[in-house]
Amino acid sequence: MSTSLPFYKYQGTGNDFVIIDGRMHLPILSKAQIHFICDRRFGIGADGFMILLNKDGYDFEMTYYNADGNEGSMCGNGGRCLVKFAFDQGIHRSIYKFMAIDGEHLAEMADNGWVRLKMNDVEKVNEDQGNFILNTGSPHYVNFVNDLKDFAVTEQGKAIRYSDTFTKEGINVNFVENINDHTIFVRTYERGVEAETWSCGTGVTASALMSAHNELGFNKVDVKTLGGNLSVEYDRMGEQEFRNIWLCGPASYVFHGTIELND
Repeated sequence: MSTSLPFYKYQGTGNDFVIIDGRMHLPILSKAQIHFICDRRFGIGADGFMILLNKDGYDFEMTYYNADGNEGSMCGNGGRCLVKFAFDQGIHRSIYKFMAIDGEHLAEMADNGWVRLKMNDVEKVNEDQGNFILNTGSPHYVNFVNDLKDFAVTEQGKAIRYSDTFTKEGINVNFVENINDHTIFVRTYERGVEAETWSCGTGVTASALMSAHNELGFNKVDVKTLGGNLSVEYDRMGEQEFRNIWLCGPASYVFHGTIELND
């Protein structure tokens, strides 16, 4: 027996996602089926899988799964892509309000076509041998390096992610190079994908917070990734406290179709 599943594919700075609309009918998918959908050789291919759902009091609810089939934590680029998908499906708002696994989020469509997504406040940053650990909806490790273009991201990221400290819960590992006072270059090894992705929204956010150029008050950090450019705007309240955080960048429709899934 097989099931036909209509799907849509979206991407934000090369971070790509398969999306299904579960508002009228919610298919029950196994971990193995989601992993198959995200497989780049045998399935559609994606960094993650998302479902758009109805939610009382909100414009929609976001459910996110990692490429390995496990339900994931918050995905910033995924959230921006889901807002664009909701807009394309006729949900038009000046300000979107939706629910995700880490709580309520606001979003808006910017005049330049970018999607702006409000992230949760960050009130704690831990240090590890000069590097930083913080949660921006997902847990992140931020390591500043030189010559990031030629850096062994997969090898070094995997070593940190599977170290004794992080192997059980996992962590996303970001390597960051300062370009100038307000621009950084970020490459990320993502747990759940277990590889480097072309961009990671929560990772870009974590890296930008650790790259503040104003000690207190408003900051805007431009971010280059392998998949394109984003920016992060926020208010720095102290060394470990950040509020009014907005992840800003493009989100685009790629294609749609139907995939046959074995039961």
